[in-house]
Amino acid sequence: MSTTESKVITDAATEKEEKLSNLTADQAYHLLQNQRRRNVLRYLRDADEPVEMRDIAEQVAAWENNTTVAALSSDARQRTYIPLYQSHLPKLDEEGVINYDQSRGIVEPTPLVEELNEYLNPSTATETDDEEDEHAGTWGRYYLGASGVGTAILAGAAQEIAPFAVLSSTSAGVVVLAIFWALTLGQGLTDRQNT
Repeated sequence: MSTTESKVITDAATEKEEKLSNLTADQAYHLLQNQRRRNVLRYLRDADEPVEMRDIAEQVAAWENNTTVAALSSDARQRTYIPLYQSHLPKLDEEGVINYDQSRGIVEPTPLVEELNEYLNPSTATETDDEEDEHAGTWGRYYLGASGVGTAILAGAAQEIAPFAVLSSTSAGVVVLAIFWALTLGQGLTDRQNT
């Protein structure tokens, strides 16, 4: 590569990076309004080096068809590849999100990919995925326990088994409803405190 070609590429990359710092929320949302572009960003999130456009197209097609890359049909690949090649990747390149060498089929993420991922995953700023899973799992166990207790109360009241025999079926239903109402209120308050 000649010095002149290298300078042109460097100047183009510098111009794109200057554009990055001026990206408004409206521009970000415009770029993210299309699911395919969001999937491209999802794919590039972990890419530290240039990737082949074909690999992106295959993975995006797999996500769109709820399948694996290996199980994709040729038609599904092509339905995704063509719009990425002709429209979505050039748009992301034009806005400075990626460096896209269309003739070589190479896509290189820029720092803006990370910036746009913040719009896609706003919860990552406050909680990690592990914390979210743990939080959801805890409440799931509470609801499962409440279901077991509620079933015991309702069955005990219906069969007049002590100590539930003192409850009518209606009273037992109200008690079970109150248990779930309290759990839902508790989860809502906890979620509100965590945001």
